[in-house]
Amino acid sequence: MANLNLNRQDFGRPQDVGNVLTREETLALLEEWVPNERLRLHMLQVGAVMKAWALEKEELPEKEAHKWWVAGVLHDADWEKYPEAHCRIIIEELETRRIDPTIIRTIASHGPRYFGVEPHSKMELMIYVFDELSGFVHAAALIRPDRYQGLEIKSVLKKLKTPSFAAQVDRTDIEDALSRASLDLEAVVPFVIRHQQHVTLAG
Repeated sequence: MANLNLNRQDFGRPQDVGNVLTREETLALLEEWVPNERLRLHMLQVGAVMKAWALEKEELPEKEAHKWWVAGVLHDADWEKYPEAHCRIIIEELETRRIDPTIIRTIASHGPRYFGVEPHSKMELMIYVFDELSGFVHAAALIRPDRYQGLEIKSVLKKLKTPSFAAQVDRTDIEDALSRASLDLEAVVPFVIRHQQHVTLAG
């Protein structure tokens, strides 16, 4: 695997706080940069769960929750086209567009083991929590005849203990993310199921 370490901890410019892509601009960038529909769906699911957490758990206003959504939707924007420079390309793009640095740093924080950026804010911690877990829950749903309908936490937890299932998902990252955020699977998995099950490619 390529060295994806970003070798910095600061992103964007302080004077750009409040500069946020609109929903339409975010979806247009997603469509342009990510041809793979499965990856696009994952990114939209992470965005939906991020926004729901911001609204329900953090009790943030819609304007702030939108930042969480943008970060979630764009966190893997360069993965398909630029895997050897994953995270670096989308960060540079958003810095060029002078986007709010909190959004950019959140994207940079979604894989500290790879990108070398330690998540500190709640927004940064939660994208790290949701990234791998969202994908895992979706994988667990896809193998069921009824997909998400009736999907229970005990089924997800059982599959997490089965190394051969969704083997590409690193369980240690999930454990580390939850530990950093002082959360547990019993609290987060039902939330993920509830808020990503109806997400479609239409956003």
